[in-house]
Amino acid sequence: MAFLTEDQLKNIGFKHIGANVKISDKCSIYNPEEITIDDNSRIDDFCLISGVIRIGKNVHIAAYCNLAGGISGITMDDFSGLAYGCHVFTQSDDYSGETMTNPTIPKKFKKETFKAVSIGKHVIVGTKSTILPGVVISEGCSVGAMSMVTKSTKPWGIYFGIPAKRIKERKMDLLELEEKYITELNSK
Repeated sequence: MAFLTEDQLKNIGFKHIGANVKISDKCSIYNPEEITIDDNSRIDDFCLISGVIRIGKNVHIAAYCNLAGGISGITMDDFSGLAYGCHVFTQSDDYSGETMTNPTIPKKFKKETFKAVSIGKHVIVGTKSTILPGVVISEGCSVGAMSMVTKSTKPWGIYFGIPAKRIKERKMDLLELEEKYITELNSK
């Protein structure tokens, strides 16, 4: 995988770009002036990143992910990650048939939902999962592969399914490792 150079990253025009950020040269980025990416984060091949987006420290977005931040925005807190092929949406058409749909139709004929999405600290989202507008995935949650998250979660749970449901608690052992990692990072 080839990553953009530091100069290339600066020339994109991000709102903020941290240190040691790695973005694939095959990633598509729209509205970079609305995007902030903090230290040690990485975005892999064939991702589509657009709209208002805030990516924290040590965040990983695997190949083929789509983050559609729109005007409402997506926040990914520190140490969170999206596995291959995840989709995160902050905007959706009304699928009921009461209004028209798609971007070619003027707004007065449509009813759209615009709601921010938040992915908390230490959240991991499994491959090919979808997160819908307005969802808050709370700190420490994991979402199983191919799940659809339609409602916000409670902290430190493992969620799975369509729609995603809490199936058990998630261990918090990783918090001790986070402490050690940050101590080591700060001693350099």
